[in-house]
Amino acid sequence: MLDHFAILAPFYEQLIKPKRPDQLLHLTKLPTTGLLLDVGGGTGRVTQVVLADLSVEMLQQASSKNGLISVGSASESLPFASGYFDRIIMVDALHHVYDQAQTASELWRVLKPGGRLVIEEPDLVKGAVKLVALAEKLALMRSHFLTPQEIAAMFASYDAGTQIERHGVISWVIIDKKT
Repeated sequence: MLDHFAILAPFYEQLIKPKRPDQLLHLTKLPTTGLLLDVGGGTGRVTQVVLADLSVEMLQQASSKNGLISVGSASESLPFASGYFDRIIMVDALHHVYDQAQTASELWRVLKPGGRLVIEEPDLVKGAVKLVALAEKLALMRSHFLTPQEIAAMFASYDAGTQIERHGVISWVIIDKKT
């Protein structure tokens, strides 16, 4: 299978800029005194502390950033203790994972009680995003986009508070793990 991220890694940050980093910081309630995990964080263009990504090439790009701990890991089986992180972000990556339900379960597992998880994804209800989803399918990227409501529903069986924020073609699903 073609590894699109291995090809994109050297120039990913020049092509794809964080859309609304100010909004992501606000929704995540950063800074925090606890640990932050960026799952599927690629080259580390958003993260500030710990980054987990499956792409070796993306992690190599991230290794040049100061203060960043990079860990090679699939999002479906994170190598961290339960309740380890105060904040978790997943930016523009959920639609790329192999098993979204298992990823949601792992994100929930490593989030501390009282912690917050923010999943930023293109908003599939927007026509432009539907075109991006089609383009990724045509490029054989195996992407599977979900609506914000479908993402929030993955956490419905947990003791969580969820909310959805939208701006343009971006959506944020905010999940708070109750104490």
